[in-house]
Parts: sequence; structure tokens; C-alpha cells
Amino acid sequence: MNSLHKNTLFSQIKPINIKGKLLTFDKPLVMGILNVTPDSFFDGGKFQSVSKILEQVEKMISEGADIIDIGAVSTKPGSVGVTESEESEKLIPIIELIRKHFHSSIISADTFRSKIARNAVNSGADIINDISGGIFDEKMFTTVAELNVPYILMHMKGSPENMQQNPQYLNVFNEVMFYFSERVSKLREAGVCDIIIDPGFGFGKTVEHNYTLLQHLDKFSFFELPILTGFSRKSMVNKVLNTKPENALNGTTVLNTIALMKGANILRVHDVKEAVEAVKIVTELNKIS
Repeated sequence: MNSLHKNTLFSQIKPINIKGKLLTFDKPLVMGILNVTPDSFFDGGKFQSVSKILEQVEKMISEGADIIDIGAVSTKPGSVGVTESEESEKLIPIIELIRKHFHSSIISADTFRSKIARNAVNSGADIINDISGGIFDEKMFTTVAELNVPYILMHMKGSPENMQQNPQYLNVFNEVMFYFSERVSKLREAGVCDIIIDPGFGFGKTVEHNYTLLQHLDKFSFFELPILTGFSRKSMVNKVLNTKPENALNGTTVLNTIALMKGANILRVHDVKEAVEAVKIVTELNKIS
């Protein structure tokens, strides 16, 4: 790792405001995934009861998760989604449940709908994580600005239903950079203060596209915004290693480690313990001048 990463990259990232408290990026953070859908590609159906949900959140927090990301809509390739009412009926009670039992936890609501984003924050969520970058709901940016919460801006080409049907780019890195330039500007115009960017690994991208973005991940530091990466047990692991999601933890950890060495600030993962260990090891490495 070069001196830019060790000495200046993390120092350029300003803290974000979580309802009056500052979340700093002195070290990379880990976001634990809680999918409450029956059909998510890896953990679908595992967390449907109150006891299972609380047990999993407690486990992730005890292992070192800094943020809990809750999603009630499957966004795996080919998924057709659910109605707004169906999403709300699943997501909002779980946010309330987790806020009640884990008072100081930071909760991210994974939704692309502005009405649900508003209800989620009013129910205890601290961050909005939008896979569509505000494209699916034109009211999202103004809603987030009114709520005054951090917003995770992800890149996706197409929709979950069609995104993996032969995605094409002239230059994937340049197109994602342009997308962030344009969308960050619109967020600023809307009044959103705290923005996190996510290149959207696996969302409308081939294996080659994904690895190209990973190879150039450090260049996204141009925006001086926190960078979130999500590789956890995805096809960019499985297709290279010829494995399945349930056997993709080792490959995921390798990708997380590479991302950390290229400046990732947040790792979004199913497996918190292993991600925290990767953060500790890379952080130790960065202490060496």
C-alpha cells in the first residue's frame, strides 16, 4: 500500500452526522446485513421470527458490527420485488424492534422508496441505503434532505429484474465515476449533507466489470466521500472460484481485504466476525511507515 492510502486517504473523509452524533472513519467500519426477505440469494428465510432476528442482530453487534443494514426487498438478479405496502409491513416493525432492543445501534434502512425511507427514519433508522441512487423514486433526494440523515448512493445499471441480462459499458469505471459526479451534485443541490458512495458490485455488471471497479477502487477517493463495498458471497466470488454462496466466505474475505487496502471505508457483509478481522489486520499493516 502506498503512502497516499496510509497517510491521507482516511484523513480526507469527514465524519457523518448520525442524529447529532458524529460517525468517524478513522478506521474502516463494518455493516452487517439483515435480510428479512424469504428469497434473498444467501440468507433468504433465515430471519423471519422475532427471536431469530434479535439473535442475529445481537450476534453481529457482539462480533463488532458498526451498522446494521435491514432490507425487506430481495434485490438478487432476476427478482421482481414487492409492493410498497408489503415492504413497509416487513421493514418498519423490524426497525422498531431493533431500535427497542439495541438502543445505541446504528440502523440503515435498505429501501429505494421515499415514503418508506421517511417511515423508516421516523421508526428509528439512522441511514438510508438506496440501491437505485434516487432513480426509482424522484422524491428520494428531497426526502433524505428533509430527514437530515446520511444517504448511501449506489450505482446500478437497470433493475434487479434485468440488470444481469448482458450488461454493457464502453468503460465501466468512467461511467460509474460520471454517475457519481452527476448524482452527488444533485444530492448536494437537494440539501443532502452526508453521502456515502457504493460502486454497486454485482448490480448490472459482469465479473470483469466488477473486478475492473475493484482494481480502480482507490480512484473513487476523488469525491472525498466514504466508500462502501459489498462483495459478500456474490457471483464475483462464486464464478471465479466455481463455488456457491454458502461456500464463498473465504473468497469474500479476500475481496474485503483488497478493498480495504484500496481505501474502502465500509464493508457490507453477511459475516461480521471475518470482516472485522480483516479490518484489524489491514489497520495494523497501515501503522507501518
